[in-house]
Amino acid sequence: MHTDAWPAPAKLNRFLHIVGRRDDGYHVLQTVFQFLDYSDALEFEITRDKRIRRITNMPSVPESHDLVVRAARLLQESCDHSQGAIIRLHKQIPMGGGLGGGSSDAATTLVALNHLWALDLSMERLAELGLQLGADVPVFVKGHSAWAEGVGEKLQVIDLDEPWFCVIVPDIHISTAAVFSNPELTRNTHPIKISDFLAGVGSNDCEAVVCKEYPEVGVVIEWMRQHADHAPGCRVLTRLTGTGACVFAGFEQESQAVCLLEQLPEGWTGFVARGLNRSPLQARLQQENTSGSLDCQD
Repeated sequence: MHTDAWPAPAKLNRFLHIVGRRDDGYHVLQTVFQFLDYSDALEFEITRDKRIRRITNMPSVPESHDLVVRAARLLQESCDHSQGAIIRLHKQIPMGGGLGGGSSDAATTLVALNHLWALDLSMERLAELGLQLGADVPVFVKGHSAWAEGVGEKLQVIDLDEPWFCVIVPDIHISTAAVFSNPELTRNTHPIKISDFLAGVGSNDCEAVVCKEYPEVGVVIEWMRQHADHAPGCRVLTRLTGTGACVFAGFEQESQAVCLLEQLPEGWTGFVARGLNRSPLQARLQQENTSGSLDCQD
């Protein structure tokens, strides 16, 4: 992590059920979000003009489509703010992997610029703005593991175990829109309660479609189920996160997750990260606020 950078953490969907579809085409979900201590990093340089400029290592993403730029402009316009920003994005979270990197980058931009521009918007208001950018953005803004319903915006704080996750990253970019528009996607799963999830109920309704359209992901899931689910210390069974392509399993100890990572077939990639209930973004914001309070006292 760069010294002055703000973190934009990855997330996992501990399960994902699609329980219906609204008249406007959006899907009604149930899911649980948990953060990882594995993050992108964003640096912000505040400018006197209103221009929002991006410096990034993602040349494949046009600036007009970049959620970071869109988030900054949305915040600026909603407050009629006169300052601008130069934003440097350092990517670590793989794109199209179901880890929420783009949504997390957008949320960090909203939270950081709200602080750096001294706008003083509430987290609720920032989450409302974030929802205009994507259904996953509000949970990253609010910064706590959560039970989510609706299109993902109805959030209830939930305290989870914090395992060490081994996350496998297939070299595939999966379009969320393509998965959700697939006619074979299950859209009528019976709703469950939090107590059901805590008792071990839950799966990922996107898995069957993803494995059919992207057989390589199915190979990873099968390998993980053979090597992870019965391994010592396994606490979270193999699952696809979001609409894929990343696959994860959770362990009691870091060494157990590392052991699995070291067994990956040649050419496969992945990483080990701790599951977190509290986002490192909120920890950074608290640090900034505490530092500001101390400066005022000096």
